Amino acid sequence: MAANGWRGHGYSYNSKIKRNHPIIHGTGDDELDKGVGHFADSVLPGEADNSVLSGHRDTVFRKLGEVGEGDELVVETKSGSYTYLIHTVRIVDADDRTVIVPTDDAQLTVTTCYPFDFIGDAPDRYVLVADLIDSDVFDTLMVFNEL
Repeated sequence: MAANGWRGHGYSYNSKIKRNHPIIHGTGDDELDKGVGHFADSVLPGEADNSVLSGHRDTVFRKLGEVGEGDELVVETKSGSYTYLIHTVRIVDADDRTVIVPTDDAQLTVTTCYPFDFIGDAPDRYVLVADLIDSDVFDTLMVFNEL
């Protein structure tokens, strides 16, 4: 299910780099200037399929290069808290769309421009791919879904 009409208002956090950033629906310049962008054609964090988040390498994802395989990412939204375990780090061409693909299970893909110290439009993307390993869905949402 696509995230049509979702305003975002979640937060992403990684204990390794101790950063907490707002998640905004959309990945245009206006959204990325405000925080982490949620790719509009991807599912919401915690849902089965691929949820894609992007951010600028020189602002919200300045230290993303310090995060890698075996690290956890936590995404908190209005519906709950979702913990993902990173299993893949990739460097791909800026035009590579293979990072935005459907999956059977709940997956999180996080992207930013690369190299991190590049001046101008970076030619590549740094991509983290993570699987959902834990979720804490808020009680009000659980009751609503049981009706």
